[in-house]
Amino acid sequence: MAGFWGNLWCWQRGRQGSGYDKLLLAGTLWPLPCDCYLLRFPTGASVPPHTDRVAQGRHYRLNIILHAPRRGGEFVCARPIHASRRIKLFRPDVEEHSVTTIDEGTRWVLSIGWVRGARGGDTRPAA
Repeated sequence: MAGFWGNLWCWQRGRQGSGYDKLLLAGTLWPLPCDCYLLRFPTGASVPPHTDRVAQGRHYRLNIILHAPRRGGEFVCARPIHASRRIKLFRPDVEEHSVTTIDEGTRWVLSIGWVRGARGGDTRPAA
């Protein structure tokens, strides 16, 4: 839990080590483990294809594209639950997903993740 509070409102490098940054805005452990991040993808950033496993439950993520880059930065997921120009809803625990390289500009995303069916412990998803 100390790690959670220590990361609140602090910019950190994204988990994939691919050039994006994340700012933890909020999160809960109970009754529904969830998190809310602001993600910043500068020129040159990308996210390689991957899945985000959770210990138990079903992981969902809603990404809202606040500002698209001028070129690049496309979200790639073969089977999203919903995908439009600005809204991406998907299961990151079972669907491989990625973001193409930002060629020009900055991509800003509000990312909200939650885990259904988790029982106790710190099973919060991580952006």
